[in-house]
Amino acid sequence: MTTKLEKLKEIQCFLMDMDGTIYLGNQLLPGAKSWFDLLDELKLSYYFLTNNSSRSRVEYARKLDKLGLNIHEEKIFTSGEATAIYLQKHFQDASLYIVGTPPLMDAFERHGFILNAESPDVVVLGFDTTLTYDKIWRLCDLVAAGKPYIATHPDINCPTEAGFMPDIGSMIELVATSTGRRPDVIIGKPNEPIVTALSEKTGFPIRAHCMVGDRLYTDIALGQWGITTVLTLSGETKAKEVPGSEFKPDFIVQDIAEMTDYLREAYS
Repeated sequence: MTTKLEKLKEIQCFLMDMDGTIYLGNQLLPGAKSWFDLLDELKLSYYFLTNNSSRSRVEYARKLDKLGLNIHEEKIFTSGEATAIYLQKHFQDASLYIVGTPPLMDAFERHGFILNAESPDVVVLGFDTTLTYDKIWRLCDLVAAGKPYIATHPDINCPTEAGFMPDIGSMIELVATSTGRRPDVIIGKPNEPIVTALSEKTGFPIRAHCMVGDRLYTDIALGQWGITTVLTLSGETKAKEVPGSEFKPDFIVQDIAEMTDYLREAYS
């Protein structure tokens, strides 16, 4: 354990997933406030890194505030924002058809994109809790026609207090069954576009980051880029799933409270 604790002291920036790691639904998970108090005490940088593109960073900041965490919106980085950054680099001035919530659509408009459902240059699939059959139908038509097809993230389910709700990964499978196409690029964790955008945002080398999250195939898979990873068992993943996964965390903790104990011990 000494080696692992020493590894924690090399981290310059901690990245936190939200759903299943810091809170579930509208319930702050045990130890969350103490975790951020410790990061502030140690003067360590941190950001929230979430694949959930259904909300804007402003909404997330408001939610965290209601849960008792005073977090500035600049500390929140979503797959939706990372997707907008990617599109600005690779599809500048493109018009978009977005399958997403109003906050996601507003975010793209704030980044200067024109939304066009009739003849868009690019199709973007987000986590859309306002999804309708007509939206899916239009998406499939455009994908089948060969339009560039971007997904904000790959998550199959989203954890809630009451269980799991279908996430964008489920919609990707639906579109693939209908059209025979999968997204040309998926932006969110654990893919390269969000890693690159993240490093630019935080200002730290990729290997100086540590990802704390509850999902093996997104959060823990960031380890392939040299990021230290911590799996919390407070969300989607159960301990019995780890041995069979190709993605192995550097640390496994029951919740963020146990991670706080590890970090405190590393600096003691």
